[in-house]
Amino acid sequence: MSAAATRHARLARVLLWVVPALWSSNYIIARAADGVIAPHALAFGRWLLAAALLAPFVWRGLLRRDGQGRLVWRHEWRQLLVLGALGMWICGAWVYLGARSTGATNIALIYAATPVTIVVCSAWLLHERMGPAQVAGAVLALLGVLFVVAKGDPGNLLAVRFTAGDGWIVACAVAWTAYSVLLKHWPSVLGPGERLVAIIAGGLLVLAPFTLAEALWFPGTDAAPWGMQALALVVAAAVLPGVLSYGAYSFLQRELGASRTALMLYLSPVYAAALAWALLGERPAWYHLAGAALILPSIWLATRR
Repeated sequence: MSAAATRHARLARVLLWVVPALWSSNYIIARAADGVIAPHALAFGRWLLAAALLAPFVWRGLLRRDGQGRLVWRHEWRQLLVLGALGMWICGAWVYLGARSTGATNIALIYAATPVTIVVCSAWLLHERMGPAQVAGAVLALLGVLFVVAKGDPGNLLAVRFTAGDGWIVACAVAWTAYSVLLKHWPSVLGPGERLVAIIAGGLLVLAPFTLAEALWFPGTDAAPWGMQALALVVAAAVLPGVLSYGAYSFLQRELGASRTALMLYLSPVYAAALAWALLGERPAWYHLAGAALILPSIWLATRR
C-alpha cells in the first residue's frame, strides 16, 4: 500500500467516527426549525449556501471540457438530477416535514433499518461482501440501537404507534438507501467535491418549485424564513450536516465501500444523545451508555479490514 493510500485509510477510520456527529446535528436543527423556517425553505437555503461555499474550490473542474469542447460531465446530468432529488430534496426537506409530526423514537426505528438495506443492496448491485466478523458487528450495532430506542425495555418497542408523519421518514430512509448505493454504482468523471456540487445543483433544481409553492400556498405556517434565527439554522445546516458530512460520506464510500460506510449510521443515536445533552441540557440515561457499549466496539469490528 502506498503512503497516500495509507493516509487515506487512516483518515477514513477517523471520519467514520466523526461524520455521524455531523449528521446528528441535523436532528437538533430540525427540532429548532419548527415554527421558525419552513421545511423546503430550510432545505433550499441549506444547499444553496453549501454550493456557494464549495464553488470557489471546484468550479474549474465543473467547467472542464473534452476535445470536442463539451462539458466532460454532460452524459451524467440525469444521474446528477436523480442523486440531487434523493439526497437534497427527499433526504432534506422531507426529514424536516416528518420531524413535525412524528417522534424521535419512530425516526430512530425507521432509520435503524437503513444500514441493513444498504448492505443488502450493495451485495446485490455492487457485489460487495461482508465477512462473518463484519456481519456480527452489524447485528450487535443494530441491537445497540434498538436498546437505546427501547430505553432498555423491549416492551417500549411494542408500544410504538406509527403516524402519518412516519411516511415521510420511511421515504427518506428508502431515498438514502438509493442515494448511497447509486452514488457508488454510477461512475463519474468528476472528483468528489466537483460531483457533490453538481449533485447539489440537481437537488436545487428539484427543490426550487416546491420551495416556491410552499411560500405561495402555505404562508403564515412558519415565521419569516430569513430572520436571524432562521439564517443561523440555514448556515448550521449547510456546514455541518451539509458540506462536511456529505463530502466526507463520499470519501468514506470510496475508501470503505457502501456497506461498511452505511454502518456508521448506527452511531447516530449515541451522538444525538450527546449533542442533546451538550446543547439542550437533556442528560443521557443509563440505556444510552449501555447501547453505546454495544454500538462502539461493533462499528470497529464491522469496519476493520
